[in-house]
Amino acid sequence: MTNSSHPLLRPAGQPARVANVELFFDLVYVFAITQLSHHLLEHLTWLGVLQTATLWFAVWLGWQYTAWVSNWFNPEHLVIRTMLMVLMGVALLVSAAIPEAFGGRGLLFACSFAAIQVGRTLFVLYSLGRGHVLTPNFLRMLCWLLVSAALWIAGGLNEGSTRLVLWLLAVGCEYLSPMAGFPVPGLGRSRTSDWTIDGGHLAERCQLFVIIALGESVLATGASFGHAAHPGPAVWSAFLVSFVGCVAMWWMYFDTSSGDAAHVIEHSDDPGRLGAYFHYVHVLLIGGVIVCAVADDLVVAHPLDPVKAKYAAVLVGGPLVYLLGNALFKRVVYRRFPLSHAIGIGALLVLWPLLPWVDLLTAGALTTAVMVLVTVWAAYYRRRDTRVAHAHTPG
Repeated sequence: MTNSSHPLLRPAGQPARVANVELFFDLVYVFAITQLSHHLLEHLTWLGVLQTATLWFAVWLGWQYTAWVSNWFNPEHLVIRTMLMVLMGVALLVSAAIPEAFGGRGLLFACSFAAIQVGRTLFVLYSLGRGHVLTPNFLRMLCWLLVSAALWIAGGLNEGSTRLVLWLLAVGCEYLSPMAGFPVPGLGRSRTSDWTIDGGHLAERCQLFVIIALGESVLATGASFGHAAHPGPAVWSAFLVSFVGCVAMWWMYFDTSSGDAAHVIEHSDDPGRLGAYFHYVHVLLIGGVIVCAVADDLVVAHPLDPVKAKYAAVLVGGPLVYLLGNALFKRVVYRRFPLSHAIGIGALLVLWPLLPWVDLLTAGALTTAVMVLVTVWAAYYRRRDTRVAHAHTPG
């Protein structure tokens, strides 16, 4: 971690392990992912997709910034543990407001989210004091988060398209400013080379969030099957197709790259930059899992219904976004875009216009087949990819 000792920081020279309190903190995001998937299911329009994506970015940003703080600070310390509990409670308010975030609870969503981002940063600055090496970075971060907080709250005070535009600006402010180094006149900018993080901890935190998202796919499949009064062959087949698709997503991520991610970060000359890349690609990857959960719900609940245009967009969009996110993740780890994923993305694009001619079960089976084939292909080359990652770590 940082060379400058501080009682709240993780002990120098020791690997940063994921603490139980961090796992407990993540529970609120199980609820958030469920809220997001239900919001998308109930708003299957282009506007609904944009609104859900905006809310998802907010959820991810709140979790992401906290994950970085817990990478530096010791979550087992009573003060940091208390901070995480407070953030968890406010995040629960954010999650509860998601269904009506673009309705009557917009201000609650905005104020709660702004309180998380600004409050956590103020707490860190107060705890570090003026002389610590990390203080300038958090000062610059605070300036940007105050700007985004104003945008969030202004959006909550407005309605309709104005709220959406203001919130999109807030997302851009929080999502893009870290890679620019949080530049502030008079305060300079931060360098990713100064963000000395623990690669193993950061990689494991991302992996745990992927598990949370995949859990929503399992819940959607199980709940839809459970609501079927007399499940026939079509429902049983849809259940199997959805479950296999979820397994394929898990296998594709955890069998072929997640284990090498920590190694790549830890052996990089600029671990902060790679850590930031990880968070950038995971927002896309996990977003694909959320859309896949919506597709699973549709397929199991109505397997023999015809595929409407909006259903086709979900059935193809979820796997496509997941494959793209997973491919970019592997691009960071192995420094190349996997051919298997490129062909899988192409196959999904070819299938897209054909899906309205079949039922939901057939459409789900076709997209799942693509995911399984990509997974098998990627797993076949796993050993070679692992050797490449260990022989050519990014600098």
